[in-house]
Amino acid sequence: MKQKSDSSKNKRTFGVQAIERGCSVIDLLGSGRQSYSLRDLSKELNLPKPTVHRILSTFCHLGYVIQDDLSKEYRLGFRLVELGQVVLNGIQLRREAQPFLHNLASKVQETVHLARLDGSEIVYLDKVEQMHDPKGLRMVSRVGMRNYAHSCAMGKILLAFLSKMERDLVFSQKGLPRLTKNTIVDRGRFEAHLVQVKAQGYSVDNEENEEGIKCVAAPVRNARGEVVAAISISAPAVRMTKKRIDKAFKGEVIKTALEISKKLGFKDEKPKERR
Repeated sequence: MKQKSDSSKNKRTFGVQAIERGCSVIDLLGSGRQSYSLRDLSKELNLPKPTVHRILSTFCHLGYVIQDDLSKEYRLGFRLVELGQVVLNGIQLRREAQPFLHNLASKVQETVHLARLDGSEIVYLDKVEQMHDPKGLRMVSRVGMRNYAHSCAMGKILLAFLSKMERDLVFSQKGLPRLTKNTIVDRGRFEAHLVQVKAQGYSVDNEENEEGIKCVAAPVRNARGEVVAAISISAPAVRMTKKRIDKAFKGEVIKTALEISKKLGFKDEKPKERR
């Protein structure tokens, strides 16, 4: 009986190891580089070539990975795009928010984002662009992209409504790295800034995440009054002036965030706070 038990345990361990190795291949292929050779993958993952080749062959058969006919290098396949789209389309928040995001972008004639918090980062759930720049200036953000929470307007508004204990956990992961000269990297100063953000109900990214780009964001709440996401208006700093923020952007982003919140069932005038 013991031998059978040990054999079953070994099979489960091997199965988990195979999955972990497969996931490591997918993660590396999705790390930003366009494609990888078998040799590079083996070297980067510190795995034998035959092992990596077996994993790649399986993924190619299933459509998760594509091998270029000429270079013989590997890249992510369209099956992952399909699955990612299923996940995004299945998110009620994104589906309900889309009409409001398009309306806001059309009204302010700037780029609008929707994001939620995941650990110490935000994940972009949607993006609506308004291309009116003669040179086609575009934000580097894209749906599915992750970004530091402390350096952007949406991240700051989401962090402001966490409890102190939750923020301690967030900051223990990656700290407050500097992205531009304006990024707030001192914890005490940042905590004081979040108190102000929470009190006023909106946040501003003053070129703290990307030089030349400013944003203003507001929180989105669910039916229980909990802050579950944020929306923002982003624009080049030359157009995102303090006067324009105060006279138009601030009010529009807060109004739209509230409209989305009501669509999600939010009714309470005094939302619940985490303590």
